[in-house]
Amino acid sequence: MPPQRVFTVPRQQSLLLPAVLNPFVQDVKLTRREKIKCFLKGIVLVPLRSIFLILVLMVTWPVAALITFKHPLKGEVKPMTVWRRFLCRTVMVFLGRLYFFGLGFRVVIKGRQASSAEAPILAVAPHSTFFDAIVCVVAGLPSTVSRSETLATPIFGRFLRCTQPVLVSRKDPDSRKNTILEISNRAKSGGRWPQVLIFPEGTCTNRSCLITFKQGAFVPGVAVQPVLLRYPNKMDTVTWTWQGLKAGRLLLLTLCQLYTTVEIEFLPPHVPTEEEKKNANKFAQSVRSVMAESLRIPVTDHTFEDCRLMISAGELTLPMEAGLVEFTKLSRKLDLKWDNVKKELENFASIACSCKGGRIRIEEFATFLKLPISPVLQELFSLFDRDGDGTIDFREYVIGVTVLCRPANTEEVIQTAFKLFDIDEDNNITLEEFAGLLRSALGVCDLNVSKLFNDIDADGSGHITYDEFRTFALTHPEYAKLFTTYLELQRYQGLQGEESDSFSKCCTYSPDDHEEESNSDKKDD
Repeated sequence: MPPQRVFTVPRQQSLLLPAVLNPFVQDVKLTRREKIKCFLKGIVLVPLRSIFLILVLMVTWPVAALITFKHPLKGEVKPMTVWRRFLCRTVMVFLGRLYFFGLGFRVVIKGRQASSAEAPILAVAPHSTFFDAIVCVVAGLPSTVSRSETLATPIFGRFLRCTQPVLVSRKDPDSRKNTILEISNRAKSGGRWPQVLIFPEGTCTNRSCLITFKQGAFVPGVAVQPVLLRYPNKMDTVTWTWQGLKAGRLLLLTLCQLYTTVEIEFLPPHVPTEEEKKNANKFAQSVRSVMAESLRIPVTDHTFEDCRLMISAGELTLPMEAGLVEFTKLSRKLDLKWDNVKKELENFASIACSCKGGRIRIEEFATFLKLPISPVLQELFSLFDRDGDGTIDFREYVIGVTVLCRPANTEEVIQTAFKLFDIDEDNNITLEEFAGLLRSALGVCDLNVSKLFNDIDADGSGHITYDEFRTFALTHPEYAKLFTTYLELQRYQGLQGEESDSFSKCCTYSPDDHEEESNSDKKDD
């Protein structure tokens, strides 16, 4: 039995993908009986409720216009005066309750809402639908965090202005910093401003788990009151996720129900410890844990970035779930940026798009590298295949390229590799030199490497210069790791008393590769 490489340190289990359902998909399938019942009830309920809602909106809009008349949202913004705040917290709240009553919602409230002095910030989760706005009405129209573009929405944009929202602009590069600063100012105003209500998940999920909380609500370091949302209905007509029913159909199905129950539970305020005041991420995790325990659901490290990756995967003809890599965990452990991961997804798609399920097998891996399957290539593949199932998913690919390949792809390794290929030391690699070393490294006597050689030989001159070799190596770091993996296997065989002439020959050229590989393995494992 051929010797197997022994890892010096066990792999980190935290980098393995947990078995968590996709939180961004909701598959609603109505039976024929349910469709008939919705149709029959809808014939009566939809027209009546539509008329009622129109009447409520006709009354609400003038009140909202009066409240926001000549009241700025930008510049030097001040809390609303006494009469404006009175109209918001009494008339607008009453009309808001009427509106949701017209939609058929039955509201069950548990716990006690803390005052602004007790908890300046309300953190609401799980966020799963546009109907979650009902918590704003129940909480007395606290300030919300909203995109500035939302204010341009007809009718509802005017209603939103009544809450004096903290505005986020996608066009302003300083928007995130300014938003957090504004939240902090309001939270520490001593009750001058109303409470700030935030959905810390930042996007809608199917309520099967709590995804990573964004830190905006926790940076101020003040008491936060967790607020739970539940929709304990037999038929789910509210969940609005990235994959599922569209908003219009959900609204129609909801209008067809006799009533839709929503439970809003106010948990005791969470007062941060001194450590949590200094570390917003730890504060957010503590609040999320409390909420998840009350909801009896798990937590995950998925984020809005996973949504973006999921959509991008679909555009690249990959299964959308391929993009679910728990971006928060990976970025925290490996210091990854969104743009880099997006680029790696495109590279992964170029290999995996022909594979069913969007996973790379060793056959596709070998085709991508333009090399035959050999023990050395199998060893490299096994480094990527972290769970040992014989395939590489996108998460494993990102970890492999980031932790294994890029650290091995240093200038020193590239120079050493070039010298190994350049047998006659004329600063050029011919096809014969290139094929000779690869045949020796891979143990394949009849290896045809002309296609790979031509890819590296960018100018088609018939020989590879160092600049061409370096450019190719930097954009294809897998080859550097393949090279160092080969050397490591040779060394391992040498330690087992199976030294060969080729091993002795290669070792003389590569004193730096062993050091680089050791560092890479320590980072990987």
